[in-house]
Amino acid sequence: MGATGAVGQQMKDQLEKRNFPVGDIKFLSSARSAGKEIEFNGQSYTVEEAVPESFEGVDIALFSAGGSISEKFAPEAVKRGAVVVDNTSAFRMNEDVPLVVPEVNKSALKGHSGVIANPNCSTIQMVCALQPLKEQFGLQKIIVSTYQAVSGAGIDAINELKEQSADFENAATAEAKVLPVKSADRHYPIAFNAVPQIDQFADNGYTLEEMKMINETKKIMSDQGLAVAATCVRLPVVTGHSESVYVELNDAPSLEQVRAALSGAPGVVLQDNPANQEYPMPLMAAGKDEVFVGRIRKDLDNPNGYHLWIVSDNLIKGAALNSVQIAEALIEEQLL
Repeated sequence: MGATGAVGQQMKDQLEKRNFPVGDIKFLSSARSAGKEIEFNGQSYTVEEAVPESFEGVDIALFSAGGSISEKFAPEAVKRGAVVVDNTSAFRMNEDVPLVVPEVNKSALKGHSGVIANPNCSTIQMVCALQPLKEQFGLQKIIVSTYQAVSGAGIDAINELKEQSADFENAATAEAKVLPVKSADRHYPIAFNAVPQIDQFADNGYTLEEMKMINETKKIMSDQGLAVAATCVRLPVVTGHSESVYVELNDAPSLEQVRAALSGAPGVVLQDNPANQEYPMPLMAAGKDEVFVGRIRKDLDNPNGYHLWIVSDNLIKGAALNSVQIAEALIEEQLL
């Protein structure tokens, strides 16, 4: 569902890349995109308009077409026997819906009732990197500042960045229509800028993106007492979210112990050699599956405090890959 969008295209690519066991497959979209052709495993498929009957005979449905679409069609898919892996925020905080990052809490899948939620992209990469530290040293507090790519806001935001960059080079006035929030009254240029707003503001002064990171992290890590604070910023980067993360652990391990915990973690790549200027960057992480971690330092004042820099491709591990890994786990654990 949402086959022609940025994440939908990445889902298709991940299914091909990972040789997902597909018998039959169909690609669904809105009426506007129906009729387009998609290539999958050397065969051409026509994109179909999504209707409730589209899910007859479907085992797994990967959704990435917006929350309102998921709310409309996920119950229809489940009613017809499908298990839905939803990449929107529609069901993430529902008590009866597992919110899953397979490297962190795959066991939560056993409690599903037909819908599994894929977490927010910025949450996924952070919990992947912090879970091994939590397991080995205990985790008390997280403070995260994100530096997020425009692809997280969709293809329109990518195009706007490119158009604005060209406008600035030609000394023209850059027109903003998409960011920070397309439906908002005011918009700001993203080219050569940093916008400290992702999604709408809540009454508490945090944005909805920040509250997603806070609430989702606690749910995924099964720790409602965990202290989490977030500030989310959009940068003029096409692909790849970066995060500056401060954590307080129960123990006070050496940096060597922290690096060892991260280097052995599934889905995590350690890039931490400042003497040779080796550290994660979104340009180098784009197109890759892993979560990259570097710039690891002890806090200068708190013996239990540590600083990390975490980077990942937000369309891959932050969305499409995690969804496909959930689908793989459903098969492995015989939970369909």
